Amino acid sequence: MQGRGQAYEVLVIDDGSTDTTASVVETAASSIPEIQLLRAPLRRGKGAAVRRGMQAAVGQLLLFADADGATPIQELARLEEAMTNGADVAIGSRSLASRLPDYAVRARWYRTILSNLFNSLIQQKGLTGITDTQCGFKLFRQPVAADLFGVSSIDGYGFDLELLYVAQQRGYRIAEIPVNWSHQPGSKFRIVRDGLAMLRELAVIRRNRTKGYYTAPLHLHPQNFHPAPVRQLGLPPQ
Repeated sequence: MQGRGQAYEVLVIDDGSTDTTASVVETAASSIPEIQLLRAPLRRGKGAAVRRGMQAAVGQLLLFADADGATPIQELARLEEAMTNGADVAIGSRSLASRLPDYAVRARWYRTILSNLFNSLIQQKGLTGITDTQCGFKLFRQPVAADLFGVSSIDGYGFDLELLYVAQQRGYRIAEIPVNWSHQPGSKFRIVRDGLAMLRELAVIRRNRTKGYYTAPLHLHPQNFHPAPVRQLGLPPQ
């Protein structure tokens, strides 16, 4: 980020961790003023941590990325290009990348199979047109982030589903962008336990929709938005 010649900030959200994350970040922040540590007294979940960081961030474009670096930060340029081409939200996609020869996706085979099954189920439940909802590398225009995170309520891993569902309901232009990705040791995500929790959170999202919790304000009515065609955003055919 320092070599880009642009103003930036890095917010690290410590969601009640018990390892050395906070001390490592504080050491880095002592010499790099753009780094800031935000600590939560209680562990509420990834969704809550990301929401806190995105609501505290400033700037025209807001990115959230997993701290393990599974998606190299250099991939940000691909998402920024989608923004230049008209997207409101640009999301990294391992699924699209795995189909292209110039990308490397190094994932555990069983995780790939289960992820594909999960995404198929998600498509059937109403979140259509997105092949990878869970990649932890997503870029938002600031007003869009303020809107989506302002109504989000899922604190667990299912928060991505809620954000993307509301984004689709409100007519925001979502660009799914292939990115390089590599599994990192020490992941806190547990396929069975957290996968089942996400399905429960999906049920909550559907219930919230039925109750009208995601209804857009008048100034954000979907008819005021005009999604750009995939080809216009420079994406591969799906």
